[in-house]
Amino acid sequence: MNNKNVVETLAGILGTDRVVTDQQVLNENCSDWIGYRRWERFHGDYLAPKPACVAKVESTEEISQVFKALDGSGINIVPVTGKSCVTSGIQTTEGAVVLDASSMSEIVSFDTYNFLVTVKCGTPLEYLEGYCNLRGYTTGHFPQSLPLAQMGGLVATRSTGQLSSLYGGIEDLLVGLEAVLPSGEIVRIKNVPRRAAGPDLRHIFLGSEGTLGFITEITIKLFKLPADKWQCAYGMPNMDQGLEAIREIVQAGWKPCVVRLHDEYEAEESYSRFIEEGESVLFFVAYGPRGEAQLMGDAINEICAKYGARTIGSKLVDVWFEQRNNVCYALDRHAKAGNIGETIDISANWTDIGKIYKAACERGYKEIGDVIQFSAHSSHSYMQGTNMYFVIIFKGSDHHEENTKRFRQVYNIVMEETLRYGGSISHHHGVGKYRAHWMPEEHGSAYTMFKTLKKAFDPNDMMNRGTIIPE
Repeated sequence: MNNKNVVETLAGILGTDRVVTDQQVLNENCSDWIGYRRWERFHGDYLAPKPACVAKVESTEEISQVFKALDGSGINIVPVTGKSCVTSGIQTTEGAVVLDASSMSEIVSFDTYNFLVTVKCGTPLEYLEGYCNLRGYTTGHFPQSLPLAQMGGLVATRSTGQLSSLYGGIEDLLVGLEAVLPSGEIVRIKNVPRRAAGPDLRHIFLGSEGTLGFITEITIKLFKLPADKWQCAYGMPNMDQGLEAIREIVQAGWKPCVVRLHDEYEAEESYSRFIEEGESVLFFVAYGPRGEAQLMGDAINEICAKYGARTIGSKLVDVWFEQRNNVCYALDRHAKAGNIGETIDISANWTDIGKIYKAACERGYKEIGDVIQFSAHSSHSYMQGTNMYFVIIFKGSDHHEENTKRFRQVYNIVMEETLRYGGSISHHHGVGKYRAHWMPEEHGSAYTMFKTLKKAFDPNDMMNRGTIIPE
């Protein structure tokens, strides 16, 4: 089916006004907006293959009709909602269809008796959180993409938020969902608190990144807004001491909602007026019923002191709250100066996370030319381990091939060191196309299970080709 036939087919289902072929729109929908692609766009380059059209759907039934019409045609469908992906997960192939459900925005049900809220996939998280707050509730989900993110994409990429140490990731918040399979069949996973009736089918779609179907409706948990809050920042002698303090705190059973450790470079970059030379920055926020937050704070103070912490106080945390979602502005600032910026997230057990951090940073400064920054912070911690969120900035050149080569070197370094020490190549950004190459090594003998799922649900390879499973 050629581009003209695809457009005509979709126009017959959706109407001509909702099948867009304008070149600038296709340019803007051919790839991610963040990281390396953001640098390209800043300089007027749209180097990803161009889709045939952007098809704007407004209902589950329309998505079903589109799937039925295109299944078996060889056309690649790339599902999108908020488009805040950072791993090339929504980059198109030549002649693909971008299926845009961002207009499917609706709060279907707000159930304060069962603490559930049901929304359509295109509902902006920022709007939903505001809606909940006005009624005394919160979703508990605060990813850095909050100003852009929509609910379908958050589930599809297995998102997590900045308060995850208390509320959990999207997999902990998701109760039920509705989705359309590549065959066009509409399926629903009902909303119940727990089931032991076979495998948990929610997890087929959690983290599937549009490769197994299109998530159209989501039900997540609600939480009461916290009654009490405590926060404090500390200057730490180094990253090792900071990681040890975090490990002891979470393994003691304390659950602060924010746990962040920034290395020396990031501490100097963002919090220079608060720190002493060479310090890393560690800070916490605790929510809870009256009295509980302060009790947790007292315990955190005591543990941090064991690891050489210098108490800074709460003002630094206020600064973080004010600027926590400003990463795109920082990348734009660097792009304007001719620099390329990227962020890469990984996770590992406590025994290995410090080794990965040190090895990756050491290699980054040694192997990547014109490195301006190769830093990291920990921001999501568990009893078993934590994540590491690398921020890499290097000087760009006028040659696309050279930039691409060095960008891939950056990914190679972080992925190789993570896998060498037994960590996971993605903590919350997902896989996309950037990390698909490492999926066989990431999953080992279990990789065949995902390939089997893909073959069963999408036998004609229609959905988001090249994402998670490399072409």
